[in-house]
Amino acid sequence: MTPAAMATGTVQAATPDLVVDLSRFAATIDAARLDAAVVEAVKTNILDTLSCALAGSSAKAIAEVTGLVQEWGGAGQADMFVFGGKFPAHHAAWANSGMSHARDYDDTHDAAVLHAGVSAVPAAIAAGQLRGGISGADLIAAVTAGIETTCRLGIATKLDLIESGFIYTSLLGYFGATAAAGRALGLTENEMLNAFGIIYSSVAGNHQVTRDASLMKRLQPGLAAQAAVIAVQLARKGIRGAQGVFEGADGFFRVYLHNHVDASEVRKDLGTRFELLNLSYKPYPCCRDVHTAVDAVLQVRAKAQRPAADIESIRVGVTAPGYQMVCAPEQVRLAPRTIVEAQFSIPYTVAAAWIDGGLGIGHFSDEGLRRTDILELTKRVRPYVDVEMDREWSRVVTPAAVTVQFRDGQTIEARVDYPKGHPRNPMTAAEFQAKTTDCATFAAKPMPADTAARLIAMVGRLESLPDISELLGVMS
Repeated sequence: MTPAAMATGTVQAATPDLVVDLSRFAATIDAARLDAAVVEAVKTNILDTLSCALAGSSAKAIAEVTGLVQEWGGAGQADMFVFGGKFPAHHAAWANSGMSHARDYDDTHDAAVLHAGVSAVPAAIAAGQLRGGISGADLIAAVTAGIETTCRLGIATKLDLIESGFIYTSLLGYFGATAAAGRALGLTENEMLNAFGIIYSSVAGNHQVTRDASLMKRLQPGLAAQAAVIAVQLARKGIRGAQGVFEGADGFFRVYLHNHVDASEVRKDLGTRFELLNLSYKPYPCCRDVHTAVDAVLQVRAKAQRPAADIESIRVGVTAPGYQMVCAPEQVRLAPRTIVEAQFSIPYTVAAAWIDGGLGIGHFSDEGLRRTDILELTKRVRPYVDVEMDREWSRVVTPAAVTVQFRDGQTIEARVDYPKGHPRNPMTAAEFQAKTTDCATFAAKPMPADTAARLIAMVGRLESLPDISELLGVMS
């Protein structure tokens, strides 16, 4: 949509709805025609998502989800990660996506402020199995369609998620998961268009779950994956969905985003330039908006070489949306009572990083939340809105300016704009391997000692696999 249209709320009817472009892109994408860099980036996303699922299988709320899926039973169409067994594809997608997001360890697009793979990868796998099998190359194509759709819609959206009240991971993930599942199932362009129209009836995902530390924060993307697998099956059956999905009079852009969207950013070079190359990956299992603060405080810690007892205060400057996401309300962030509250707390994560020299899954556990050494330092962390930073960076994952004041008067400062894992500050292959290995140790069921190594090797040659069943064998 043009800037003028954004300002007036009008829609240019002369141009076919964006759904036409996205349907053609998703239905016709071919891994053999993708640049090597894109293929490698998508494989990285698949590896990271599956790694996070291993660790997420033991997280809170997942036992309830998997228990329900097992209770429901039904047609043996798709595998459940870690726990094993085959279940209706849409139920498997829900459970697997929930695992993938439960630790808040999965990818982010730092400019769009969302996770892309968490709905797309499980939806693609489940739909591929529903089809009767899918090659590694077709899985790459399906995931490419899904995460690229989500990322492009994310960067095109100009409304900050705090203003909108939506979490874009799930809200936009419904469309990304549909693109992924539709490509995996082999939909035609017209069927894909109808699948997008069908999924529009399901789109949801609110930010209140984060404010209230609800475990639905980790389950919302799974609802997107589940609905997508249903939508593509309905489209295959011939059900006609809405046609003006994005730019219609009551389309997604007006109804959900108040026309604060530049659709040209979705259309431009679609299929030849890939926004998914700008995805980041997490070294810490918590909200991405705390990562810059953690990186900065670790820089100060390394320079100071002083114990927490010497610290008078730690001031952390962030953007206004960042402050709302991980610093407010103050009484909650300074004394988190639940794992989700801790994952979304700059005071807690900064304190834990200073005490232990890093952040891991163990910090976001019932035991971690009872550590008095961390909680004592948490009370001395003082976040604030940096007005200049907010003016320059407010729509993206927040930078962080950290000032540590010691009791003897010494002050050390550090600022981080691009957190570890960002394309400008990427994780190394060794760091990815360490993350996968760590995730495997937290699986809900004992996994073979070589699980991480096998998963890394399998994804490394994914494009050559005639069927992904071997890959899924590693996961369960």
